[in-house]
Amino acid sequence: MSPPTHVQEVVFAARPVGALVASEVFRLETVPYHLQVGEGEALVQTLYLSIDAGFRAFLDEGTQLTIPLGEVMRGSGVGVVREVGTGSKVAVGDYVYYRPGWRDWGVYKVDTLKVLLLPIGVQLVDYVGALGSSGLSAYIGLTVIGKIKRGETLVVSSAAGAVGHLVCQMGKLLGARVIAIAGSPLKCEVLEREFGVDKALNYKAPTFYDDLKAIGGIDVYFDNVGGEMLDFVMTQMKQFGRIVACGTISRINGKEPPGLRNYMNLIVQSAKIEGFFLHHYAQFYPAALEQISSWLADGKLKRKLNILDGLDKAPQALEDMFTKGFVGKVCVRLAEVDD
Repeated sequence: MSPPTHVQEVVFAARPVGALVASEVFRLETVPYHLQVGEGEALVQTLYLSIDAGFRAFLDEGTQLTIPLGEVMRGSGVGVVREVGTGSKVAVGDYVYYRPGWRDWGVYKVDTLKVLLLPIGVQLVDYVGALGSSGLSAYIGLTVIGKIKRGETLVVSSAAGAVGHLVCQMGKLLGARVIAIAGSPLKCEVLEREFGVDKALNYKAPTFYDDLKAIGGIDVYFDNVGGEMLDFVMTQMKQFGRIVACGTISRINGKEPPGLRNYMNLIVQSAKIEGFFLHHYAQFYPAALEQISSWLADGKLKRKLNILDGLDKAPQALEDMFTKGFVGKVCVRLAEVDD
């Protein structure tokens, strides 16, 4: 395949104020392709981009994750190598996981590319889902940070999301009793019917807090939300309980939740809360990928994918994650996988 004549990319054009409005924040640009593939480099065509709720943190000013205006929006994805330079350790046709940002073609140092294998039962798109950051966060957060044990009660917030729906299934596979928290009757139904949780609770229901109390205490809380829900859950932790702090979607769109008031209960129960940033746990990736791949191959772990076509769909996909209530993983397909 010949190199492209032009490259499409999504640029971060303006910081959002309050709720994310994609059309005001991002700009799709088409620029001439003028890059040369040098020694130890490769030309890669992006096939899938992962769209994650955590990307919202890139857009706010004054955080450790803030990106500058005018920069191509950051993000990870899966691509295929189309051309290699001398000394490259990848081959034309190799599928790779990398961090291209929101663009369709680019030249990258080969040491930033991870060549992907496709064992039986694994699809390429899994590497932006169950075998990507969502699945790794779910498995490592649950086993390394949460140290889940058979017979324990696991509660998962934002349970229908990209990470949450995998945590729920993994919890069941590891022998836990799983209570899922979601934001609509439909999501709760899907969690019980498709993903096999023991009980799904709608946090918008007037009886939610009573329903959560009625489960009889929590051993592990996988927290994707933070805010008031986390504060309440602290009052329900069992002795030596563990809270996995994975996400804080309660503060998206510029909202700052009230501070925590019930942390005294952690002391009384000898419970703990532990922050979890995936990239600090790379040593656990191989074992996690092996186990997740096995579950996928055996049909024990179910995929729930929302695939949108075209790079131009990426900005709206990020906005819609906070307004449309996707169940499962959201990703954007830029090109078809080679036969």
